[in-house]
Amino acid sequence: MTDPTSARTARRSHHWRRDLIELAALFTAVAVADAIANLIGHQPDGPYLLIASAVALAVTAAFHTWWARRHGHAPPPAGPEPGSDADGVPSSPPIDAMTALVTVPTAAGPAPSPEDTVLWRMRATVRDMPGSLAALCIALARLRVDILTLQTHPLAQGTVDEFLLRAPAPLPAQQLSRAVSAAGGSSLWIERADAHDLVDAPTRILGLATRTALDAAELPLALRQLLGRCTIHSLPAFSITGRATGETAPVEGVLEDSVMRLRDPSGGVITIERPYLPFTPTEFARARALVELDARLGPRVPRGAQVLTLPEGRAITVRRADRSDLEAARAMHDRCSEQTLRLRYHGPVRDADRYLDHLLSPRFGRTLAVQTESGRLVALGHLLWDGDETEVALLVEDAWQRRGIGSELLRRLVGLAVETGCESVYAVTQASNTGMVAAMRALSLPLDYQVEEGTLVITARLDATPVRSLPPYEQAGR
Repeated sequence: MTDPTSARTARRSHHWRRDLIELAALFTAVAVADAIANLIGHQPDGPYLLIASAVALAVTAAFHTWWARRHGHAPPPAGPEPGSDADGVPSSPPIDAMTALVTVPTAAGPAPSPEDTVLWRMRATVRDMPGSLAALCIALARLRVDILTLQTHPLAQGTVDEFLLRAPAPLPAQQLSRAVSAAGGSSLWIERADAHDLVDAPTRILGLATRTALDAAELPLALRQLLGRCTIHSLPAFSITGRATGETAPVEGVLEDSVMRLRDPSGGVITIERPYLPFTPTEFARARALVELDARLGPRVPRGAQVLTLPEGRAITVRRADRSDLEAARAMHDRCSEQTLRLRYHGPVRDADRYLDHLLSPRFGRTLAVQTESGRLVALGHLLWDGDETEVALLVEDAWQRRGIGSELLRRLVGLAVETGCESVYAVTQASNTGMVAAMRALSLPLDYQVEEGTLVITARLDATPVRSLPPYEQAGR
């Protein structure tokens, strides 16, 4: 993008220099004509020669004018239009903070070149009348912004248009928002996009439906990818103590501005919140269709396993677990010491069994189980969806501790988190649990530690270092 100020200055200096040259040429031409007239006018045929010269000059001027009009259709240099500012944006007062929401990266970097482009996702509410969308498109075209995709979400009053834009990198998001607002757009929202957003909406929705059909644990993740950045909570119908929580929702669900409430097929309610951007009826219908698909397919977990050999030579099997493993998990609890259960559940040991039904439900996350050659369950690893965050938790039977099982489970859980797009995972344990601390440190990821009254929360950032690829059976489970 050319700096408009320097462009205007260049055009100004070109005009006055050209005027000086033309004026000098005019004076020179007058002087030469006067000299020729004096020389020829005093000869016998002088007047006839002057008339012939005048006719020749007139014919030459007419031919030059015709030629210039025929071959002079090059477009004029770009400049601001009437009623626009120097950047070609229609003049408008500053946008109020409640009118547009802009999400841009804050990290500083090298200045982009004029040839670079970036992708933006933008939403704008326009009036439901002919020409409203055309005005927005014209405003974007003036800024050399290319519209890659467009989705419309009809409302009772107006229409929400969702754009995927390719814009010049030097173009700031604020200027883009001002142009759209001046063209009639309201309730603006814009954020940076990436190459994954280039997939068209039907293909992306079909992919999310396929993932949900293969694995019940994918439903919360599919909803998050479908609706963008949002907070999803699965609220059970009964607490771990067996009491009714009172969380219910009608079969058709409830849409309240920026909150959705959908009936969970496994009981309870799925609550989806997105405070910065209200949901549209189209988004509500898509989310409800995914939940209905999950309900019709029933409980399902990808079946697959991988056999590992411990340093001592014994073989173990790692696989996905679900509620069908409830009895085996309770039997493992009975073989664990009180200290092991206390380090895992941070509470009364007698309540440990009550958590298992919740932990093994695919609605709340994913669980990996380790079993011996005889089929005995000896370890569980959980990856739990907690709103915007993701928790990892481990339980290894006493007789199988200090053999690397916990570290192997944790590595696989973190790999699953990376595959699902999580930015970080956290583990809650006690400061005295040196085994869990050592397993987290073995990930070689940036860690944050928080200690409060003996409880230790360790957070690992997953966007810093790539995690090793997952085993084939886990990739197939995706």
